[in-house]
Amino acid sequence: MKSLLRPALSVFVLLSAITGLAYPLAVTGIAGAVFPEQAAGSLIFKDGKPVGSRLIGQPFSDPGHFWGRPSATAPQPYNAAASSGSNQGPLNPALEDAVKGRIAALRAADPGNGAPIPADLVTASGSGLDPHISPAAALWQLGRVARARGLPEAQVRALVDANTEGRQWGFLGEARVNVLALNLALDALKR
Repeated sequence: MKSLLRPALSVFVLLSAITGLAYPLAVTGIAGAVFPEQAAGSLIFKDGKPVGSRLIGQPFSDPGHFWGRPSATAPQPYNAAASSGSNQGPLNPALEDAVKGRIAALRAADPGNGAPIPADLVTASGSGLDPHISPAAALWQLGRVARARGLPEAQVRALVDANTEGRQWGFLGEARVNVLALNLALDALKR
């Protein structure tokens, strides 16, 4: 028994050092060298201070800002420590009630907008942290944001167009707008 214990412990310590220390340090070092921005969290800076990440949404409720997708995280929206969806299926009455409430809130915020509301403004993403909305969702909010800021719609639309990202590598996913980047571009405009 003793003759088996010593080699087993030696292998355990060796593999722990390789898989628990050497490999993670090597991967972290390579990631930091090859993809420094992504390895640092894809942070967005304003006046030299981090204001958010390109990868995690933030709550906006001011009428002069674009609003992102609803977040299903708890205890507060966009809680990166509790990334999760709502786990409510399409036939769940709670999901239907939540969507109806979100539609009512969007209509109340912009009563003159009779256009159909894009689905991504009333449904949470699977992670609850999605930082993007569709270009259609941004354009649906364009009138409200322009009026709240006293800007011509054409100027706000140009910002939406400038902040619209195409498909990843030209064929993956759909076009999208990073809400934080768009709102920072709006804030940078002189009123």
